[in-house]
Amino acid sequence: GDRMWHFAVSVFLVELYGNSLLLTAVYGLVVAGSVLLLGALIGDWVDKNSRLKVAQTSLIVQNSSVILCGIILMIIFLFKTQLLTLYHGWLLTLCYILVITIANIANLASTATAITIQRDWIVVVAGEDRSKLADMNATIRRIDQLTNILAPMAVGQIMTFGSPMIGCGFISGWNLMSMCVEYLLLWKVYQKTPTLALKSAKVEESELKQLNVKKESDMKPAEGVQLIIEKDVTGFEPQQEKEVGCAARVAEPFITFRDGWVAYYNQPVFLAGMGLAFLYMTVLGFDCITTGYAYTQGLSGSVLSLLMGASAVTGIMGTVAFTWLRRKCGLIRTGLISGVAQLACLILCVISVFMPGSPMDLTVSPFADISARLFENEPLPTIASPESEMIFATGMPNLLNGSTTPANSDPEMSPEPVPLISVSLLFAGVIAARVGLWSFDLTVTQLLQENVVESERGIVNGVQNSMNYLLDLLHFIMVILAPNPEAFGLLVLISVSFVAMGHIMYFRFAQKSLGKQLFVCHTPDPKAAPDSSPPGNTSTV
Repeated sequence: GDRMWHFAVSVFLVELYGNSLLLTAVYGLVVAGSVLLLGALIGDWVDKNSRLKVAQTSLIVQNSSVILCGIILMIIFLFKTQLLTLYHGWLLTLCYILVITIANIANLASTATAITIQRDWIVVVAGEDRSKLADMNATIRRIDQLTNILAPMAVGQIMTFGSPMIGCGFISGWNLMSMCVEYLLLWKVYQKTPTLALKSAKVEESELKQLNVKKESDMKPAEGVQLIIEKDVTGFEPQQEKEVGCAARVAEPFITFRDGWVAYYNQPVFLAGMGLAFLYMTVLGFDCITTGYAYTQGLSGSVLSLLMGASAVTGIMGTVAFTWLRRKCGLIRTGLISGVAQLACLILCVISVFMPGSPMDLTVSPFADISARLFENEPLPTIASPESEMIFATGMPNLLNGSTTPANSDPEMSPEPVPLISVSLLFAGVIAARVGLWSFDLTVTQLLQENVVESERGIVNGVQNSMNYLLDLLHFIMVILAPNPEAFGLLVLISVSFVAMGHIMYFRFAQKSLGKQLFVCHTPDPKAAPDSSPPGNTSTV
């Protein structure tokens, strides 16, 4: 259900706004800004409450918000004509704001769910076995990618051959059913794993020792991936219970925010986390921006769902590559190899910018759309009319958005279809790069799991999500400043540059951790393991 919503919301917003990326960029901006500001607080809430309570609460809030959003969107699509005429379109704008707000709440709840399940529960369930932890991480990601194939395909076909309103209803109904099933599955896992009920300093220290048991026999000892047993686990314990005044209560969220970022900065895997965050400053992913761009170019929801399914297949290949490379070369070297593979594939995206069919035209002002609406008394964002939709037609009869008027109805649009070379290379590069991307993501995920103590898992991973969304926020701001399809090529070049900077940061982390053995892809002598840890691997707040 979450994957259906993730795919559909961008298409819904583009459809409502009239084939412009501006509304989808605003939505992304709000989501990224919220997680940036509240990520540490969400992580602190995860740390301070029982695992079952956190998982159940976040699950209910997330699914309920998606259901409510779906109902509101159905009303908008059903009564769009009336909404356009009421209060000069301001009522429709209010509906946009309401949809984005509720969708943002759903995303915050999804963030809490991801932190508690993928960064905490899984470590407890895996116990002391790092190989099992790696396999579970890869399995979860494969399930995620399989849903990335099936969910968009289902909702894409419904929206293409049915209508957006039917798609909204289907997503709402599915989330209602899946919420009940997920709730029961969480309860069963909790019952079968008694250690999930324990969340104390003693359990925290024992978990760290358990994970270190396999260090000599299972992992590559020279990798510098050490769990911080030496850390004074009481250093990050909640403040002693005191009678606090109103001012202290007001200041508490700000103190939590500060402590979370300090804890994150002091982690030994700080550079690796930063490298992952820089990968979010990109339009080269199947998010609402790229999906919206393809939609404006004439690709239908059906074609987009198939492309997203193909990217999920390559993502699954990335999880397989991760487990194989980790066994052969070690965890840190896996991240390095994955980064090189991702950058090599993104070269296709760079080439696509300069190929025939690319809409890149820097002579077109990127602020034209904004200035027209704000300063020239243009109508507020409305449902696109058939005439305006024709502007985005590419003359590809089999790939056109279902709502687009046939190209041959206008003599000026009928000559030759736009070449598919550019868009083909773009999506070929994006899809192929998923192999390296997901392998790299799994690498950094396990580095964080193995190096962060239990009492800090929530807040550190919350800050990691904030860093991810900070760069995501910058990329949405970039799109808001240049929302026209003619400027998308420039955004592609900037995106590849940030991906390269992220992998350079990871290379620096790997170099500091492995030193001269960075390019030696074999199992080091286990006898050298105990003394091979690099200095500064202790996390302090």
